Parts: sequence; structure tokens; C-alpha cells
Amino acid sequence: MPRAGLDPASVTEAAAALADEIGISQLSMSVVAERLGVKAPSLYKHVDGLADLSHRIAVLAATELGDELRDAMQGRAGRDALAAAAQTVRDYVKQHPGRYAATFVARPADAEGTLTLALDRTLASFAAVLRGYGLEPSDEIHALRMLRSVLHGFGTLEASDGFQMAADVEASFAWVVEFLDRGLRASSL
Repeated sequence: MPRAGLDPASVTEAAAALADEIGISQLSMSVVAERLGVKAPSLYKHVDGLADLSHRIAVLAATELGDELRDAMQGRAGRDALAAAAQTVRDYVKQHPGRYAATFVARPADAEGTLTLALDRTLASFAAVLRGYGLEPSDEIHALRMLRSVLHGFGTLEASDGFQMAADVEASFAWVVEFLDRGLRASSL
């Protein structure tokens, strides 16, 4: 009989919090079980193993980030939407490094799977930012990849203390947003 209070969602949330603390690569069923005060075999009543749990964490993270992006960008366009999206990604990666890392480790099972749908919501927010720049349709995918790459790179480097130079990280971030904005405006129709 499953432990009262545990279900797939609560196990996933506990594992996601733990991944943020110790890193997704350090996560194991036994570590999650210890955190929850149960034996590792009892977790298999709620999830199908570590791969399934990591996948669930990725879905949770992509959903959370998609929701935060949507909320931050509400009613914004152009540079304002870009700055809101960039800050949202940056903040999410710093606050949830483990669960964010799960999103680029996990692979969608299929085009209609929960991870695909959750990741598509995040991509839709980035696409909304780019629509405000009036890019050529043939350039949109390139701009989307560039935006994701820059925000991912900055966020993960910052979250892992990868910026060791004495220059102010806030100033660098503002410079990146301004650079992206100028480049996107210069590429518009």
C-alpha cells in the first residue's frame, strides 16, 4: 500500500526540489526516498524509476517556466517582452538549476507527449517575443534558436558561478539584452 500523502506529483515535486539542491546528475531513487522518509522500493508505486522521475521533473520545469514566461510577458512587446523573457529565464535557472537542467537532459517521448507540450509553451513565449520584431518568416527559426541559446548559456553559466571576471554580471546581462534587441531590430522587415 502506498504511503499516505505520496503520489506521483508529490514525489516529483520533492525530487525537483532535491535536484535544485544537489543537481539533477546526483539524483537517485534512494536519495529521493531518504528525503521523503520512505524506502526506495516504495517510490516505484508512484514512478517507474529514475528515468521516469527525471522526465517528470523536466515536464514540471518546462511547465513552470512556460507559465512564468507567459505571466512576465503579458501585455509587452518588442524590447520590453525581450527583457521580461530574458530576466524570467535567468531567474528561473538561478532559482531552479536542477529542474532546469532536467529540461535539456530529458528527451520527449513523442510529438504529443507531456514534455513536448510543455516545451512548446516555452517556445511559444519566445516566438511571441520575436513576433514583435517583424522578422522575415525564413529567419524566425534562426532567431528562436539564437535567443534560446543565449538565454540558456547566460543562465546556466551564471547559475554555476561560471562568470569569474570582475565585471558586473548585471551590466553584462543588460548589455546582452540590448545587443539582442539591436540585432533583432536590425534584422526586421
